[in-house]
Amino acid sequence: MKMRTLLLPAMLLAFLSGAASAVEAPRVTAAKLQAPLPLPYDEAADAAAAVAKGIAKAKAYGKYVLLDLGGNWCPDCRILAGVLELGEVGPAISKTFEVVAIDVGRMNKNLEIAAAYGVNVRAVPTVIILDPGGRFVNAGNPTALSNARAMTPQAIVDTIYGWIAAAN
Repeated sequence: MKMRTLLLPAMLLAFLSGAASAVEAPRVTAAKLQAPLPLPYDEAADAAAAVAKGIAKAKAYGKYVLLDLGGNWCPDCRILAGVLELGEVGPAISKTFEVVAIDVGRMNKNLEIAAAYGVNVRAVPTVIILDPGGRFVNAGNPTALSNARAMTPQAIVDTIYGWIAAAN
């Protein structure tokens, strides 16, 4: 009985620690985005509280955090949000990430959130990925999706999942 009691938590820990490293990007076969594109940013939200809640949930469930800094005026931001909602993508994103959409206005609000990770928001969307331990994993290019309208949905998904694959 004692062996079984010790083995179960060890197996659960091994499963949870391996879950984040064995993540594969979903394949996008039907790339029809919702029309009109979503307005993902709540302009009245308490962004700091939303980030804290997202980080706490990610830590509790062994997920990554995807901080999406942008504005509803930005077509690239809205395309990113539309791709994340695609039928093949949404469930995989929900399983892997806690997504927090942060309104930056016209590059004049909530910028302290990015600054906390050493990021100066110069283009949107700016995406900051944190691993389950809170480590910033895509520090090299958080604005890689700022020209989302020139990317295929698969390229957007591959970029996001490529960041976490490179971190492992």
